[in-house]
Amino acid sequence: MSLAILFSRAQIGVQAPLVTVETHITGGLPRFHIVGLPEAAVKESRERVRSAIINSQFEFPARRITVNLAPADMPKEGGRYDLAIALSILIASQQLKKHDYDQYEFAGELALSGAVRAAGGLVPFAIQSQKAGRTLILPVDNALNVGCVRHLKAYAAKHLLEVCAHFSKEGMLLPEVISSALVGPKQADFDLNDVKGQSQARRALEIAAAGEHSLLMVGPPGTGKTMLAHRLSGILPPMSEEETLEVAAIYSLQGHTVLNKQPWFCRPFRAPHHTASSVALVGGGSPPKPGEISLAHQGVLFLDELPEFQRCVLESLREPLESGVVVISRAAQQAEFPARFQLIAAMNPCPCGHYGNPLGQCHCSVEQIQRYHHRLSGPFLDRIDMRITVAQLPPQILLNNTEIVENSQTVQARVITARTRQYHRQQQSNAHLRHHDLAQYCQLTEVLQHYVVQIVEERRLSARSYHRVLKLARTIADLAACEAIEEAHLAEAFTYQTALMAVDT
Repeated sequence: MSLAILFSRAQIGVQAPLVTVETHITGGLPRFHIVGLPEAAVKESRERVRSAIINSQFEFPARRITVNLAPADMPKEGGRYDLAIALSILIASQQLKKHDYDQYEFAGELALSGAVRAAGGLVPFAIQSQKAGRTLILPVDNALNVGCVRHLKAYAAKHLLEVCAHFSKEGMLLPEVISSALVGPKQADFDLNDVKGQSQARRALEIAAAGEHSLLMVGPPGTGKTMLAHRLSGILPPMSEEETLEVAAIYSLQGHTVLNKQPWFCRPFRAPHHTASSVALVGGGSPPKPGEISLAHQGVLFLDELPEFQRCVLESLREPLESGVVVISRAAQQAEFPARFQLIAAMNPCPCGHYGNPLGQCHCSVEQIQRYHHRLSGPFLDRIDMRITVAQLPPQILLNNTEIVENSQTVQARVITARTRQYHRQQQSNAHLRHHDLAQYCQLTEVLQHYVVQIVEERRLSARSYHRVLKLARTIADLAACEAIEEAHLAEAFTYQTALMAVDT
């Protein structure tokens, strides 16, 4: 037959829409056309495919070859279509026998020798192949990428000849589903028992982990803010299989084989430098690529030296903090990336860092301190759930080696229990409760309502701040295994709002 139809998939954000590779060979002057809105890398596949077929001891047809990548109005980019195009030419020229090719999907870039090279972004590809019930044939170098996709039937190939031998029954590819990549979380590299003193900060970190709340730590240099932030990952619950697939799909777009070389189920921890641009943080480029907030999806985004970030960079976080997604629009296409991250930030109280520090002397004027604080806008700060002051510790506490401190594993057990209560009650963490959910899950008695209204009016808190207090109180109640919010829970929740007022001048 002179017509062959195979299946592959495109890459648009974390989506992998189906692409039908249609190849038609007719008489006429020898020409090789690829249509269907191909980008430059796809157009160049003509030369790669031609050389790969010839060097694999097949005959390249000296006829008119038309390859259509459907749908025609969807941009196609990258070398992932090479393998499907080469096979379709061999099928259409009757050099490969008939087979149930419609039960397969193909991905892989071809070298001039016919070797099958790795392609980027194959985790979303594999997820959709598994849902479609088809078998995926992919490069050997990508086999580990798809190890997190359960029940996926996949074959890995090193060369075009191996794929052809598989379909001609002259040699069979071995299934390459790397289930061994799905190992449980390892012991955290940073343990909470390394932190001496700072009982309030440790408590705030536990509450933030239990309810997935954002946290701002304010204090002089050397008080342990960064140390505390790095230990948050060790007390967070492991990711579920669904969350792992989401994160693996994002990281595969960046060419990562595994999550930052960490075992599956370990939550990502991203700490971009304060010189990072908006594009680096949010994502961008053409085609659009995920930024740091998407790479921190289902994990932690740590912003150290918060006021040193450009104001426009911080303002770009406001919408993702609320919605959990980021949409990147370009002239050619629009891509949506998940960005449900937990923001942890740290800052000094003033430019020199010693304002309010009894062990140091501040040399900043009132105007300098005000300018430093005004680098952070009110709307941005209003989206941070918790604010605490991390004070300088006296030397006696640092030298005390007899203090018994809970380790991360003990705290993580309480966090997992609190999270489980939340998901059984409302199918999401407390930090993500919407306004209409608060009346159902954060009910207060008339006495407590009067108590809250009085404090809100005294401190002139916004409506968002009021809702934030209710969510925090709900998390504190969950940690205490209480069904109803009590006055002690509200009182503690309000303490994490006054810490912000302490840095305002």
